[in-house]
Amino acid sequence: MKKISFYLIMTLLPLLSFGQVALIRGTVSNGLTNQPVNGTSIRVSGTDAGAVSDSLGNYSLTLRPGNYTLTFSKVGFKTILLADIQISTVKPTILDVAMEQITASLNEVKIVGNRRLNKTMESPLSLRSIGVSEIKRNPGGNRDISKVIQSLPGVSSPVSFRNDIIIRGGAPNENRFYLDGVEIPNINHFATQGSSGGPVGLINVDFIKEVNFYSGAFPANRGNTLSSVFEFNQKDGRADRLGATLSVGSSDLSATIEGPLGKRTTYLASYRYSYLQGLFKLLKLPFLPSYQDFQVKLKTKLGNKDELTFIGLGAIDRFKLNLSADSTEENEYTLATIPVNTQNNYTVGATYKHFRPKGYILVVGSRSYLNNNAIKYRDNQENLGRILDYTSAEAENKLRLESNSQQGLYRVNIGTGAEAAHYSTNTFNVLPYGNQAYNSAINFFKYNLFGQVSRPFFNNLLSLSFGLRSDANTFSSGMNDLSKTISPRFSASLNLSERLSINFNTGIYYQLPAYTVLGYRDSLNALVNRNVNYIQNKQLVLGFEYNLPNTRFTVEGFYKYYSHYPIIKTLNDSIPLANLGADFGVVGNDPVVGESHGRSYGIELFAQQKLTNGFYGIFALTLYKSEFQNKKGVYTQSSWNNRYILSLTGGKLLKRNWEVGAKFRLTGGSPYTPYDQSLSSLKANFDVYPQGIPAFNLLNTQVPGLFYQLDARIDKKYYFKHYAFNFYFDMQNVTGYTYNRQPVIVPVRDGAGNVLDVPGDASRIQTKFLAKKGGNIQPTLGLIFEF
Repeated sequence: MKKISFYLIMTLLPLLSFGQVALIRGTVSNGLTNQPVNGTSIRVSGTDAGAVSDSLGNYSLTLRPGNYTLTFSKVGFKTILLADIQISTVKPTILDVAMEQITASLNEVKIVGNRRLNKTMESPLSLRSIGVSEIKRNPGGNRDISKVIQSLPGVSSPVSFRNDIIIRGGAPNENRFYLDGVEIPNINHFATQGSSGGPVGLINVDFIKEVNFYSGAFPANRGNTLSSVFEFNQKDGRADRLGATLSVGSSDLSATIEGPLGKRTTYLASYRYSYLQGLFKLLKLPFLPSYQDFQVKLKTKLGNKDELTFIGLGAIDRFKLNLSADSTEENEYTLATIPVNTQNNYTVGATYKHFRPKGYILVVGSRSYLNNNAIKYRDNQENLGRILDYTSAEAENKLRLESNSQQGLYRVNIGTGAEAAHYSTNTFNVLPYGNQAYNSAINFFKYNLFGQVSRPFFNNLLSLSFGLRSDANTFSSGMNDLSKTISPRFSASLNLSERLSINFNTGIYYQLPAYTVLGYRDSLNALVNRNVNYIQNKQLVLGFEYNLPNTRFTVEGFYKYYSHYPIIKTLNDSIPLANLGADFGVVGNDPVVGESHGRSYGIELFAQQKLTNGFYGIFALTLYKSEFQNKKGVYTQSSWNNRYILSLTGGKLLKRNWEVGAKFRLTGGSPYTPYDQSLSSLKANFDVYPQGIPAFNLLNTQVPGLFYQLDARIDKKYYFKHYAFNFYFDMQNVTGYTYNRQPVIVPVRDGAGNVLDVPGDASRIQTKFLAKKGGNIQPTLGLIFEF
């Protein structure tokens, strides 16, 4: 009877959802002044449906549930094409569109294609965009934005379960993230302090409308970055009634609610709870991670000219040891090297926008906070004493003022920013060649000025943009000078034809070293890194872009040159800080003993097919080289020098709301530094540092074989009048490919588990290298319920 009931339900569900209709509506406005744009033609590709915006800019369409491409066009404005818009019966799809007015003579301008997401005058190249539908369905992504962006060109990550983002050969701490214009320090759980990344994404995909990703040509109002800027734009909560989404996956359960709070205010709120700790304990794995996160957005329209948005994002992360794990060499190594960790962080912020006849004023205020604690006992026994006891906190209170306006043919953005920064730590760490034991607290003030002017020429055939930015802070007299970080940037875009353009950018960018570097103290309690400088990066990018209505092709060459990158002293040796960051723990809490130069250069090929006739796809190929000077001034490949990155993502929407997709990734191996077996086998070293001491004279000389992975996903959606189901099956590493990771040093034991000494040398233990493999098959069965 159970089987019969199941088959009946699966048979009747499609019949019940057949014939349902859905509503899409919104407002068309001028993106600069927020004034309604009436008479805009809205067409739905592949259908006879269409509409025209009324005097208030409002429009509405009735369609069957599914994914559609909409085109918005009006004389005097750039045509906008929005692809892969998912429409459901559960609620009206609100699609508000901001049109960009054409400033040249309307009689001479041809309006062709979609440039809204492809380029801007300020950043005409190195800008990629991905919509919410692409994020949700991404094979192997498991609704994790950090994994989805690995499909884009120039983006690589360590071949492990972490989400560290490495852009064009730069370190993982060279990226900046913005959520509705509010800067957030990190987008992952279990963040590495002093860097970024982690194993699980933090942002709830149900909040996201689109993601814009800059791998170069950064706008002047986005500072303190060397490799990328990510703009996460959130949708507004529904204005008609209360709604909710429940999601169950392989690792967590999440709930999202949304609705109105009065006539002018909407909200979105979510909570996610992980049950990985119980699952890992059942599997007898050596570590037990668990996490929770919270996200909220409130938006109120104070009038036609004013709107206020509040956002919040927070995480609670816990990492415990499972001492009852299976007694394998790999598990014993893990238990010997990782600490017990607790981490809490949050960002809250508000944006106020006031529209004027020729533009708008933007005010952004926010606070970010991180608390990180880690503890480790010798042999995981408290009675043997601590070898690590670490507590640290970071806090940032920020304010940014911007003015955006259109002055004739000139588009102008000017502004300023200020920030109060706090960092404190209580560090006790037993290490070979000397222990770390210090308390530190620093408080200082950051400030900046920026401006950017853009203008089209020759009836929009040529667009030029020039920006200028400068940053300073009170941490040291050397960095408290705006004239030392003058950061010019220049972009140009020339339309060679209606579809083909050539784009160029050059700029100088600066980034402040991490707080862990600035706040390090020696045994005399002195801030020994007081004289560090802003890290400088000079970039040059040249590219071609070819656009069809739903397809985009780009080819870009890039060159990045680094200066003033700190060289740190660690484990009695010295390495550039640029090679660290893709691991758990803390990066940068060491003395700086010099500076290094680096460079990264290569070429990117990119093709993106937005959803057309039920098919979508992305092709991205990056060939590059990344290297930094070692302590001797000799260029050596960096830890991020994968050399080549290939990503292929595609999918097909089938009849009756079925969907299939696949993603293939291929990268070169990440270089690593081998361990010094002789130094690591000394009992004095191994007792406090059982993970091996790197042979830094052989920095990044070892390169494992290539890595590839094939992921697949199947979705089935059911639509009803007031609710919908989405069942999905996602499998990572379908082929079961295993790859080699850096081998680690482990002790040799006898049959009773006792560590053996080196014969004739009681000061050393016998050690061996343990091969480590990666590449497990990871299936996920999930359910998303929306009402």
